[in-house]
Amino acid sequence: MTKATACGISEAAEWGNHVALSFRQTEILDIARTEGRVVVEALAERFAVTVQTIRRDLSDLSDAGLLDRVHGGAVMRTGVSNIGYEERRRMNDGAKAAIGRLCAQAIPDNSSMILNLGTTTEAVARELLNHRNITVITNNMNVANILVANESCEIVVAGGALRRSDGGLVGELTTEFIGQFKADYAVIGTSALDADGDLLDYDLAEVRVSRAIIRQSRQSFLVSDASKLTRSAPARLASLGDLDAMFTDQPLPEGLAQKCAEWGTAVHVAG
Repeated sequence: MTKATACGISEAAEWGNHVALSFRQTEILDIARTEGRVVVEALAERFAVTVQTIRRDLSDLSDAGLLDRVHGGAVMRTGVSNIGYEERRRMNDGAKAAIGRLCAQAIPDNSSMILNLGTTTEAVARELLNHRNITVITNNMNVANILVANESCEIVVAGGALRRSDGGLVGELTTEFIGQFKADYAVIGTSALDADGDLLDYDLAEVRVSRAIIRQSRQSFLVSDASKLTRSAPARLASLGDLDAMFTDQPLPEGLAQKCAEWGTAVHVAG
């Protein structure tokens, strides 16, 4: 049994469905983990089978509690807990890199910023390695470690309780620490983005820190790939209407794009 198959059976058992996945279904699940979603037509072409066969595969994976069906395909199942950090790091890594480049271009040299938790904010940090005379305040140990390579960057790391799963610092101490600063820019990520423009997350302690980051910054940027529109989380962080700009990899749905225009929230799409 392959590692991927073992993982798939384990996850199915966790949801109370003891199933044996076919090789194709295992591959589909692996693609969904990496990219966040799968599309019926693309899978049919990839595996040289009919769209009806792929739809049956997706239905089986949905019945096993591994994927959620959406129009035209399926997405990773979400609930009250987040996807593991290493898995999130691999998901949509090309889109995150492009978003990181675009966002970093909007941040000038000789400026200060606060970067919060998330694999997309880490992509921004990598694109700041050649910026000059910048100050980065962060509660993300991974961001700090990335920016060590930039000798022209002053790094200020927040105090707080270390979350070993992703290198994040959270809690009341972290929130109080952020309150000591007033930065030029905030760069934040989110676990999910609702159709009405609400930013959603899983951890209330992390939400409180992110709200403080927005308050303590002159301009606030969201960095988020389009897969976040297919996910959900229980805690509301803020609205896109509270932010100055969003950097993403695909145009927003028409309704949400219209709301952003009304709010004055700029939407930048990485090419």
